[in-house]
Amino acid sequence: MTGTGRQTERRLERAILELLEKRGPTASICPSDAARAVYKGDDDGWRALMEPARSAARRLVTSGEVEITQGGRPVEPTDFKGPIRIRRAG
Repeated sequence: MTGTGRQTERRLERAILELLEKRGPTASICPSDAARAVYKGDDDGWRALMEPARSAARRLVTSGEVEITQGGRPVEPTDFKGPIRIRRAG
């Protein structure tokens, strides 16, 4: 992973935590919210950050900071397919 890749990973992790901090304690976000927050262009380039945003969420699950959910229920960070939401662990 390049230095730029690691910087993007850290920025996505921070974006996830900051977005959740701005919302209510039980609120959730979509990984696309973090991707859009990090991407600085006016086009759909944020879409290239979707998988890195999902990976950032997985790392934050491992550190105990967030949960990944589907249908409002927590799922294992390595065992999901399709759309997810991210919320604070608790």
